[in-house]
Amino acid sequence: MAGTVNKVILIGHTGDDVKMVYFEGGNSIGRFPLATNEEYVNRSTNQRVNNVEWHNIVVRNKAAEVCEKYLKKGDKVYVEGRLKTRKWKDDKGVDRYSTEVQCLDFTFLTSKADGSISSTQGVDVSVKETSAVPTVDKVVETPEEDDLPF
Repeated sequence: MAGTVNKVILIGHTGDDVKMVYFEGGNSIGRFPLATNEEYVNRSTNQRVNNVEWHNIVVRNKAAEVCEKYLKKGDKVYVEGRLKTRKWKDDKGVDRYSTEVQCLDFTFLTSKADGSISSTQGVDVSVKETSAVPTVDKVVETPEEDDLPF
């Protein structure tokens, strides 16, 4: 295979509110944990097993501000991005690693009762990285009703 792919698609629930860090020049980074789960029945014990996996999500600039405004702990969200592993030394000089999902696209799946987003609408924000500073490409609100006959 000539090329490689680094793509992650997750649907899960946020484990905390978005934590923001602002920089000089107006750039910002938002971070939040996302939980995904897998349920199955163990055939030998016939018991239901629920495995939870936690993911560190990183979103930048305008998209981070949108997430901070609308995402709250427990909300369901679709996240699309790429994996990034960071390496650093802790205070004892030991190498430490952290794997994060650099978010490029997301869609809020939890309806909001406060009126800012109606119960049948979602907000889809795509972020396209053409330079070191990504920008919000579009905001699309889904219609409340469709005209399908079935």
